[in-house]
Amino acid sequence: MRHQVLALGVPGYFRNPDRSRFLLLTLCFFSPIILNMSGAAASAGASKFTAFMNHPAGPKTVFFWAPLMKWCLVAAGLKDLTRPADKLSVSQNTALAATGFIWVRYSLVITPINYSLAAVNFFVGLSGLSQLGRIAHYRMTHPEAQRSS
Repeated sequence: MRHQVLALGVPGYFRNPDRSRFLLLTLCFFSPIILNMSGAAASAGASKFTAFMNHPAGPKTVFFWAPLMKWCLVAAGLKDLTRPADKLSVSQNTALAATGFIWVRYSLVITPINYSLAAVNFFVGLSGLSQLGRIAHYRMTHPEAQRSS
């Protein structure tokens, strides 16, 4: 009977019996060491982890997950760097730049102060601004394209 082990992000990696056996042996070897930690090292690690988990902007709240998902907008802006400048939307990139920089300010005045939200919104605004710069440069260097459209 084959053991089915699913690895997140690496589909089928541990379906190989040698790899799954290696993982099992590694866990069996190191688990007594990890589980038997005591003293200052265990309490310091546990208290930092507990503090992170119970933080007002920690992973139990939307304040943690919303900025994490918003990085997709930054990735889309980076992907748009490969598109021709004449295919970019001025209104879309103006909206991205404006909302990005407005939300930076908002994320620094709310309680709890959310630095990860401020960072992601700064980069959303920066990606929108850089695309607007590309559009402006294209329109200045290709005035004939502006007249034909």
